[in-house]
Amino acid sequence: MKNILIAGGTGLIGTALCGLLTKKGYSVAVLSRSKKNLEYPVFQWDPLKGDFDDKALDFADGIIFLSGENVGAKRWTNRQKQIIVESRVQSIELLIEKIKQSNKKPEFFISASATGYYGGTLTDRISLENDVPGHDFLAKTTFNWESSLLTLKSLDIRLVTLRTGVVLSPDEGALPKMMLPVKLGVGSALGSGKQYIPWIALADIVQMYLYAIENPELNSVYNAVAPNPVPNKQFMRLLAKYLDRPFFFPPVPSFLLKLLLGEMSEMVLKGNRVSSEKIQKAGFKFQYKTLEEYFKTLK
Repeated sequence: MKNILIAGGTGLIGTALCGLLTKKGYSVAVLSRSKKNLEYPVFQWDPLKGDFDDKALDFADGIIFLSGENVGAKRWTNRQKQIIVESRVQSIELLIEKIKQSNKKPEFFISASATGYYGGTLTDRISLENDVPGHDFLAKTTFNWESSLLTLKSLDIRLVTLRTGVVLSPDEGALPKMMLPVKLGVGSALGSGKQYIPWIALADIVQMYLYAIENPELNSVYNAVAPNPVPNKQFMRLLAKYLDRPFFFPPVPSFLLKLLLGEMSEMVLKGNRVSSEKIQKAGFKFQYKTLEEYFKTLK
C-alpha cells in the first residue's frame, strides 16, 4: 500500500482521514508545525519561515493538502485576512518548491479548496466547477489558493482539487455551533434565511479523499458537497425537527450579525447552491444525500 503524507492532518477532516486511511492499510504521516507526539509519524515544517523536513517527500507516494487558517476562527482584521491567505498560498508554494527539488515526485497531490470560490450570494443559481470565481474575499482567496496549485500540472503530477462545503460533524466544526441555540430552544434562521448551505457529512468528505486516491482517472476540480444543498432557514428548521426542539423565533437580523462579526458576517449571511453532479458522474457514491438522512444520526 502507498505512503500518504497529509499536510493539516490534525484538523477535523485530517484526523478522520488519517484514521480511515490507516484502517484501509495505508501508511500515513503528518506534515505539521507542532512538535507534539501524534498517533502518526510527524515531519515538521513551518511554511512562513520556509522550514521543511526533506525526508517527508522521501516518504510520500502521494500528498493530501488540508492546511490553512480556519476562516471562522477570528474576526477578519486586515492582519487576519493576510494570515488566511498566506497559510494556504505560502504553504503550497513551499511544498511545490520542495517537490521540484526532490528526486522523488509524488504520484498525486489532492488538495482541499472551498466552495467560497464561487462567492456568496442569495440567489438559487447552481454553481458548477467551470464557473468563474466570485469577487468577495473568500472567492479571491480560494482563486489564489487554487492558482498556486497549477504548477503541479507541469510536473506531471496528478492533481485533484476538492472544493469543500460546510463539513458536518456533531463533535467539531460548524454544526455544534448551529446546534447550540436550537438545543436551547431559540433556534432561528440567519438574516434572510435564503442563503444556501453547501454541506457535506464528515463521513462523505473523507471517503471522497479515499476515492480520489484510489481512482487515478480523477484529475480535475470537483465540488465536495452533498447532492441536496438547502437554504439556511430550511437547514435550521430541519435541525430543530430532528433535535425535537421548537422553531418559531424570528430570524437573527442581518444588521446584528454584521455588527457582531464585521466582514466575516458574509460567511453566514450569504451562501451558494453548489452542484455535486461532476463527482457523482465520476462514480462517487454519497452515504448522506439529504439532510434528513444525516440528521437522523444525531438522535
